[in-house]
Amino acid sequence: MSNGDSTVPLLAARDLTKAHGRTEALRGASVELRAGEILAVTGTSGSGKSTLLHCVAGIVSPDAGSVTYDGQRLDRLPEKRLSELRRTDFGVVFQFGQLIPELTALDNVALPLMLAGAPRKDAQAAAGEWLERFGVRGQEALRPGEMSGGQAQRAALARALVTGPKIVFADEPTGALDSLATEQVMTSLVHTAREAGTAVLLITHDAQVAAYADREVRLSDGAVLPAGVTA
Repeated sequence: MSNGDSTVPLLAARDLTKAHGRTEALRGASVELRAGEILAVTGTSGSGKSTLLHCVAGIVSPDAGSVTYDGQRLDRLPEKRLSELRRTDFGVVFQFGQLIPELTALDNVALPLMLAGAPRKDAQAAAGEWLERFGVRGQEALRPGEMSGGQAQRAALARALVTGPKIVFADEPTGALDSLATEQVMTSLVHTAREAGTAVLLITHDAQVAAYADREVRLSDGAVLPAGVTA
């Protein structure tokens, strides 16, 4: 099913709860993301931001509540279907990029395409184009350990977007970067997402990073705060 109605959320989480042992990470959190929207989810450390992302991206299942993506209940899908969505419709970026250290930047970005069945030559050609979009052309042959933090994170963003996903989930993508690299990464992410029409769910504790988003929701103790309320 394709979401052609801009008034209907592309992704909607309703009343999510999730506990890690005896710790309640989410307590009835609800959030919506529309096609092409950049949404920042903010809050202090321990507020449940990363757990929320993991639930709405289908990485973990909520204990209760629902996650609907493009008209289907994500929280009820089998793992095989979730894996397919993570290869095609979803891109995920974490704080430290999680590039494969043994692979070059080019092969890291090409990998999702090759896993989807693209010939190596075609995948590498597309990967090179995405590295150029993110301003890391010329770094193709470098491995992650040979790149700066900002370069590696932009390569990670290129890898997340190379398959043309509908949503990129970015969990503190600038948390390990200095202010200049943060600006470069966020400028690249926002420009490229706008160009591709990709929605972004951005987890951050940084107000300057959140300012790049169209809209912000705040989490506190596992629940979304009403608009205008801060904690």
